[in-house]
Amino acid sequence: MSTAFPGFSPEAMQFFRGLTRNNNRDWFLPRKPLFEEHVKQPMRRVIERVNAAMSKFAPEYVTDPDKAIYRFYRDTRFSKDKKPYKEHIAANFPRRGLARHEGAGYYFAVSHKEVAVGGGVYMPMPETLLAIRQRIADRHQEFRKLARAAAVERLYGPMHGAQLSRVPKGFACDHPAADLLRMKQFLLFRELDASLATTPKLYRELVRHFQAVTPFLEFLYRPIR
Repeated sequence: MSTAFPGFSPEAMQFFRGLTRNNNRDWFLPRKPLFEEHVKQPMRRVIERVNAAMSKFAPEYVTDPDKAIYRFYRDTRFSKDKKPYKEHIAANFPRRGLARHEGAGYYFAVSHKEVAVGGGVYMPMPETLLAIRQRIADRHQEFRKLARAAAVERLYGPMHGAQLSRVPKGFACDHPAADLLRMKQFLLFRELDASLATTPKLYRELVRHFQAVTPFLEFLYRPIR
């Protein structure tokens, strides 16, 4: 049996278009078998292919597909938006031994609107964020070089993420890396055309983007080993 991933089916994109218009249990439940067949199972297959590629350039990030895929059900307990389902399917690849979002990791998501791909540190614990900031303070020129590498700029553009209005306590206000030390997230992220999702190019583009972001992720991981 071929291991090639042909892309998501047109039925998967049709499912997401319908869900966007009818995000409720009455619409979803009769279509759950369609979701499993055309959305979740293909997601598992593309993750398996990505894992196979990552075993060569980022083996510590290879993740079981069922653990990589995010829950499709939204947590609405503290949200005014009570829609029960996410309108995309997404996966995260944390480094082995770390919980999701505990450190740097890879990410991608698929919907009828776009294919999103990226990597970085999204929700670090305070001690993790401090360790990353200390490493950046000591090696900011190296970090800037990684964040501005030719492949990174071509595929992702500039790094972004939430940041403080001032340099955090413990670091000099005039530190040459003051702009980096204010950051609370360190993300490289790009939205690609939705048409990519239904083609074999999806797998290749995910791998290409993951490869480009790997040195950036490894720098962010080092202080939390």
